Amino acid sequence: METNNSQFIIELDENRRTIRDTIREFAENVIKPVVMEYDETQKFPIDIMQQLGDLGFLGILVPEEYGGAGLGYVEYSIVVEELARIDPSIALSVAAHNGLCTNHILMHANEEQKKKYLPDLASGKVIGAWGLTEPSSGSDAAAMQTTAVLEGNNYILNGTKNFITHGESGKTAVVMAITDKSKGKKGISAFILEKGYPGFSAGKKENKLGMRASETTQLLFENCLVPKENLIGVEGEGFIQAMKILEGGRISIAALSVGLAQGCLEASIAYSKERKQFNKPISEFQGIQFKLSDMSTDIEAARLMTYKAAILKDSGKPVFSAAAKAKLFASEIATKAANESVQIFGGYGFVKDYPVEKFYRDVKLLTIGEGTSEVQRIVLARELLQD
Repeated sequence: METNNSQFIIELDENRRTIRDTIREFAENVIKPVVMEYDETQKFPIDIMQQLGDLGFLGILVPEEYGGAGLGYVEYSIVVEELARIDPSIALSVAAHNGLCTNHILMHANEEQKKKYLPDLASGKVIGAWGLTEPSSGSDAAAMQTTAVLEGNNYILNGTKNFITHGESGKTAVVMAITDKSKGKKGISAFILEKGYPGFSAGKKENKLGMRASETTQLLFENCLVPKENLIGVEGEGFIQAMKILEGGRISIAALSVGLAQGCLEASIAYSKERKQFNKPISEFQGIQFKLSDMSTDIEAARLMTYKAAILKDSGKPVFSAAAKAKLFASEIATKAANESVQIFGGYGFVKDYPVEKFYRDVKLLTIGEGTSEVQRIVLARELLQD
């Protein structure tokens, strides 16, 4: 695959080249001019999301029969990476919409639910949210407190979800809740909720360090009425469903990390050629050259790991380990790349006139979201040490 002047594990066919070129042009021409406007205001760019929907990038994994593009994780990774080169926060929103809410319905809902919800999600007419994390449960997702009690034809939900992408703007949400506390994680179920259901509302919008254009809020459930036909699968399957969704989500976060790191590298190369000290460009100094070389090497390795996981996912092969490794490595080399790029820019890397300042703020979420680096290491070690 040719991507950003490097030869990759697979060759891009014409369709993938078209996808890459289309999303790259969109990111450069539509998103780049307004990146800092949305970052400063923390306004969710619903207009840009709708344009992405028109281009087919909000239903990437959804089959054509439900109004989607019918593509795979390789194409999905291409889109997320190209967006992240310009604005990681919009890449995050695209990843969350495609990979969490929409994908949960695609992978686990029944046919009637798919026909009802997927077309609007795939077109971008409706933005999706996904509710797992709570104020008291992050990495320990099974410790959630939100409950769902069946009464007649409705489940009644009570509780709070935290750090929810598109919690305010999302009109359709997949939410996990406890239906049988005595069964622990096997007593967690998944539901499809629509804004407008009684007792369902958005709470506090977070004032974030980075990824500021990607909206993050609480979801509140106060005797929220959810029709029983909106249960996804059967009771008790919600936690297992959520873990499968996060497995694929790690691939998208790895791709986002690669794109952010690539953006750091490209900005650093351009700046190092322009910035002069001691009567010559700083790109001629070995210290700068070593930083650029290390960044490029790390990015290539992360990209290979990411697309290996995407190819395995598209092939229907086990991807748990590959996705965890890709997410762990890519997010951490992106953090390193952002740090080094600010160092290359010096004082100018600390001001908002240059893109690396925003990359530096945005990148930290990547070692936290979709499973922290520590959690990735735990699950990988557990797999290595099992008998």
